[in-house]
Amino acid sequence: MGAPPADCAVLVDRYLRLCEERELTEAQRLLAPDAVLVFPGGRRHDSLTAMAREAAGTYRWVRKHRDRYFQAPLDDGTAVTSLGTLYGEDLEGHPFEGVRYVDVFVVRDGRIHEQHVYNDLALAGLPGAPVASDSPSRTRCRT
Repeated sequence: MGAPPADCAVLVDRYLRLCEERELTEAQRLLAPDAVLVFPGGRRHDSLTAMAREAAGTYRWVRKHRDRYFQAPLDDGTAVTSLGTLYGEDLEGHPFEGVRYVDVFVVRDGRIHEQHVYNDLALAGLPGAPVASDSPSRTRCRT
């Protein structure tokens, strides 16, 4: 058994901080070996190094104001959602801030197995920011 649910948001927060600081080797240690990293536009990365390389075409740097975390049990782990805003500097050196983001993680056995990133960088006008390539499926919530 891995990290108890109460520790999952702490794990995710540590991971996000390490990614911001570009301590990618240390952050990679918090990921499961077969972790799935999905970023806006459906782009998948097999490593944090690949993710950082692609992000270099979107902005000079970015950080997160992590406002809230939500946790929910899953059959095989814990879902952790981080909500907040992004701030940083675009490729031309102009600052940006207040860009919404949502990151959804699946934590199992003390490691991050999935990260799904959603943000409004494209709507904020960052030139290299990907736009969603397909529409999400529409389903109704039934009670």
